Amino acid sequence: MDRTEFGRLLREARQRSLLTLQSLAEASGVSVRAISDMERGHSLPRRATLSELMDALDLGEDQRRRFVEASVRRPGEQAARVPRQLPPGLAVFRGREEALARVHRLTAQGTGQGGRVVVSAIGGMAGVGKTTLAVHWAHQVADRFPDGQLYVNLRGFEDSGRPLDPAEALGGFLTALGVPEGDVPRGTAERGALFRQRTKSRRLIVLLDNARDEEQVGPLFPAGTGCLTLITSRNQLAGLAADGAQLVGLDVWTREEALTALAARIGEERCGAEPKAAARLVELCGFLPLAVAIVAAQLSATPQVPLRLAVRELRETGPLLDALSAGATRSDVRAVFSWSYRALPPETAAFFRHLALHPGPSVSAQAAASLAGTGMPESRRHLRHLTSANLLSRDADNRHVLHDLVRAYGVELVEREKDDRLAAQARLLDYLRHNAHAANGFLGRTQSGTAGPPADGVVEVALGTREEALDWFRTEEPTVASALRSMDDPGLLRFRMTLTQDWVSYYSVTGRWSDEIETKRIALDAAMQLDEPAAIVRNSADLARALAETGQTEEADRQVESMLGRMDLLGPADRASAERSVGWVRGRQKRYADALHHARTALEIQRTLGDDRAMAREMNAVGWYLALLGRYEETVALCQEAIPLLRRDGNLRIEAAAWDTMGYARQRLGDLDGATADYQESLRIYGEAFDGYNQAEVLDHLATAQQERGDHTAARRSWLRAADLLSAVHSPKAARMRANAEALGGPGTATGPV
Repeated sequence: MDRTEFGRLLREARQRSLLTLQSLAEASGVSVRAISDMERGHSLPRRATLSELMDALDLGEDQRRRFVEASVRRPGEQAARVPRQLPPGLAVFRGREEALARVHRLTAQGTGQGGRVVVSAIGGMAGVGKTTLAVHWAHQVADRFPDGQLYVNLRGFEDSGRPLDPAEALGGFLTALGVPEGDVPRGTAERGALFRQRTKSRRLIVLLDNARDEEQVGPLFPAGTGCLTLITSRNQLAGLAADGAQLVGLDVWTREEALTALAARIGEERCGAEPKAAARLVELCGFLPLAVAIVAAQLSATPQVPLRLAVRELRETGPLLDALSAGATRSDVRAVFSWSYRALPPETAAFFRHLALHPGPSVSAQAAASLAGTGMPESRRHLRHLTSANLLSRDADNRHVLHDLVRAYGVELVEREKDDRLAAQARLLDYLRHNAHAANGFLGRTQSGTAGPPADGVVEVALGTREEALDWFRTEEPTVASALRSMDDPGLLRFRMTLTQDWVSYYSVTGRWSDEIETKRIALDAAMQLDEPAAIVRNSADLARALAETGQTEEADRQVESMLGRMDLLGPADRASAERSVGWVRGRQKRYADALHHARTALEIQRTLGDDRAMAREMNAVGWYLALLGRYEETVALCQEAIPLLRRDGNLRIEAAAWDTMGYARQRLGDLDGATADYQESLRIYGEAFDGYNQAEVLDHLATAQQERGDHTAARRSWLRAADLLSAVHSPKAARMRANAEALGGPGTATGPV
């Protein structure tokens, strides 16, 4: 028997089964090209491939015996050299089920259709396990590629900064394929041509590891359409996608994957004995495979050390990256990151260092540009470069994310390069302050003073609508919270003191009282350190309002007393604002006479200042407290005077409040139709201002009017809608609204606005 005999048997069996080359390839998982080569006598199958073909052809026992006999090479027949260059697979490989399922689908599609499969982005950040996955995958599918496996480390990001020349890689491949060293050409082009000739009729796996860019891997593709080419790189190599390459991105492990991998390395019993400590260990590693492997190696060398002690040591070690080092360059997180960093252009490297100073979990392009003091075009270019280098990733909101360990490495570089850390942080805080001040203009907040021009290098965000303003607030809210907690340099005290003043409207609109309390405590502490009475009173006022809103009466009283004790130190405008805030707190405490006194004082000051906008706002406050004291006619008159002024100035939230106040007074006067109309108008305007929290307050009032009219169905619907709005901002008042609705009975829940 010979190759020709096997080819004849295979072709006849395929034709009897009424199968085309394509359909047999799909049924067996063997490529069209490989089957064609066998039928023409150019090659013989490996044992695993032979079994797949015989199963797909549904051969009987006699036919199987003949196939097996025909596939055996004759004594003395020279077999082609089959390279086996794959590194050994990781014995403790765990997880990556989703990624493996995807790459196996790619392999099946490519080999089934006889096409070349290229996967260029088993890509991701340093230490994420790209090579480990690629090698594991290649070992799993090796039996489908009987002519062997070629492997080369292209050293795209090594310490030397000198990636492997493609000619050198081709020389190694040609030698592995049986070309005598003396016959290997010198030039890259000539070597590439010979490599393509030698791989034209072969089914090989070619693993190009740690590639720098598309130019480096271009000459290294085999010619055989039955070959599988795998590429790993920290860069995305997006240019290959245009040529049909499949891109498979790799992220850090999930918590479960990291714990499974740790257990595989140090023993399940050891992890099971201290599950909380094990979970904390992988969390400290940022779920980065390389970091987990390094820590596991250290733990394996000290089996007597409890995991809880390892957690404490890791947490207390100076720089975390020092703890995550196993001594050798290839198992040192800092060294691995440095390879990617050194490949960056100088301007992008500086941008990366500044980016590492961002305190939040993710960063917008505008915040990144402000940190680095660059324009938006340059910022976006640097962000694209860093994302391509996998030093950055993107989250579901298209914001940029630095892995914790990458961030730690970047901060070290800031210190090493002596970058101006304080100036970068000041620019970020000024970005948050300046743009929040501008965004407040769309939320109906009366602004005191002007924001002034931003510092050099600070990005001004173009905002044109209330929706855009709210979107900006939502985007940067985590940054504000993180910045206030972490940026504690004395040189930033003034920013910490003033920043949250421009975020009050957003907190109020969204009912984020607990967040406001936390940030206002920080701002008040900074104002105290700077000993500035006006700033102390402003921050005390906002803190007192939030405390009163959440029922923390005693602490709210302490803040009010602090404010009243500093009134003589304030100018007229600041004193009017403080009086208004004291009145608001007293109103929440049901001390309506005191509230009316302070609101009237604020109104009188504003009249002397001639500020119509502020006067209209104070009229509404006075009218509300008059209504709470039963003086309804005075309330209606004041609101009717204030509403045209508020409408003229576009003060939506206060205009909505004035309609609510007037509705409340008319309801008490027995004018239920007028009250209902006023409440509906208030709801409409609060809706325009995207103020769901205050909409809920108005719905509560509307429900009482509807109940009073005997329309329990409408009242129930209003209270349920209020409960939904309050639940969305985690307000405890939601339970009371829902209880009111349930007390009325009736089916269903609210499904839309009233």
